[in-house]
Amino acid sequence: MEEITRKKMLVLALFAGEIMLKNGGETYRVEDTITRLCKSRGFKYVESIVTPTGIYISVDHPDEAGKEGPMHSFIKRIKNRQINLEKVAKVNDFSRRFVQEGLTLQEGMKNLKEIEKSPPPFTKYQVAFFGGVTSSFFILLLGANFLEFLSAFAATIFVTYTITILAEKDFASFTIHLVGGALAAALAILLGQLHPEISINRVIIGEIMVMVPGVAITNGVRDSIAGDLISGMARAGEALIVAIAIAFGVGFVLNLWTFFGGGL
Repeated sequence: MEEITRKKMLVLALFAGEIMLKNGGETYRVEDTITRLCKSRGFKYVESIVTPTGIYISVDHPDEAGKEGPMHSFIKRIKNRQINLEKVAKVNDFSRRFVQEGLTLQEGMKNLKEIEKSPPPFTKYQVAFFGGVTSSFFILLLGANFLEFLSAFAATIFVTYTITILAEKDFASFTIHLVGGALAAALAILLGQLHPEISINRVIIGEIMVMVPGVAITNGVRDSIAGDLISGMARAGEALIVAIAIAFGVGFVLNLWTFFGGGL
């Protein structure tokens, strides 16, 4: 394999792993995909270490005489992450087709670029609407009445839409959830003042459920059990920071209401 071809293969494997990691893929899945892609093109030695913020790959390929060639190492820094499991599934399917069907590097890179540029499966309006549905039906488990059901539905649509817009503008995760928590508390207080039968507590609980980092918590536990301690602790830390941001936003607004408005 020529030097240029080896580098192109590494770039392709790194790009595939980047797409998966940026869209909520598990650490073990990203490492397995990178290893599978590289070994399908004859790399004898492949090692990859994946964390939520970076991908590290080292490979070695023997030359035509069978002697060990030079080591190649690539590093990719991951700064922004989101949840789009459809892209993860597409890259996973691509890696299997790349191995089984013998796609060329040009075809493989073209497919990956199409996956990266593919639009989200749902529009931000659909995400906001079903965020409201999720929130309103969740608080029914807490004994909510019809007014609280409608309040949580309407308020959560607004909260979900806002945090989606902030995410599109590449705001930091802490800032997004801080604003989301503060907005959730403000809307719940406003709705609670409109009718005495609307419980502010229930509405707030329903609103913040759409911001709970469920995927980060699940992946963190899964990675820790699998022995990927760095990744597991990093994801757990990310989930903790998000929870703190939500709590701070909600608590700040509630304390302002208590101080200035005499709220209970």
